Amino acid sequence: MSADPAPLREALSTHALNASYGDFRALRGIDFRLHAGEAVALIGANGSGKSTFMRTVCGLMPAAAGEVRLDGRPIGGLPAAEIVKRGVALVPEGRRLFASLSVEENLRLGAWTGRAGPWSLESVYALFPVLRERRAQAATSLSGGQQQMAAIGRALMSNPSVLLCDEISLGLAPIVVRDVYAALPRIRAQGCAVVIVEQDIAQALRVADRVYCLQEGRVALEGRPCDVTREQISLAYFGV
Repeated sequence: MSADPAPLREALSTHALNASYGDFRALRGIDFRLHAGEAVALIGANGSGKSTFMRTVCGLMPAAAGEVRLDGRPIGGLPAAEIVKRGVALVPEGRRLFASLSVEENLRLGAWTGRAGPWSLESVYALFPVLRERRAQAATSLSGGQQQMAAIGRALMSNPSVLLCDEISLGLAPIVVRDVYAALPRIRAQGCAVVIVEQDIAQALRVADRVYCLQEGRVALEGRPCDVTREQISLAYFGV
């Protein structure tokens, strides 16, 4: 008789997570889980709470201690810098590269924590060879796709166990999106779990092990892409 498979290790989770902008409640009791090495897509209409969720998880918005856990340990309420040190990195919407710095200087800033792991300048350049070629250029002189690669590389330089990617395909041509997403399997192969906020539902379903759909700050749907129908997604997404 074969033994039961070992349970998957939980890398990140939220428990009844709430977030507000003044009197406006943006997140309403979000329960979420991400296993080690897993890719989870977060979809939903504009204003559904996706970016707020990412900002709250990484400490840019306040959360109660037990509402966010990393490797089972509470991190809610910790400063963002401390959360990065513990292994969570954000690729922000709009990339947010430092215009006055070169590509390589932007990448080096990502390593400020000194956290050990597989990612270094050499391994980032191996993942995105064009960054090596452009390393002395001002980061914001790159094309949109190259800037996105630099933003991902900068986050990887902190050697995270959880990588949060907020709208990484936004504004990019389809061929560029393909190149950016082609890096995800190599990132996951290094043991990094990934959360992807994505407006392109088809793209999200292609790359994710599981998908969550938010609607008005609540989880409207959760499951594996192979188990959810277009009708279920449409209902969860639009509420109609």
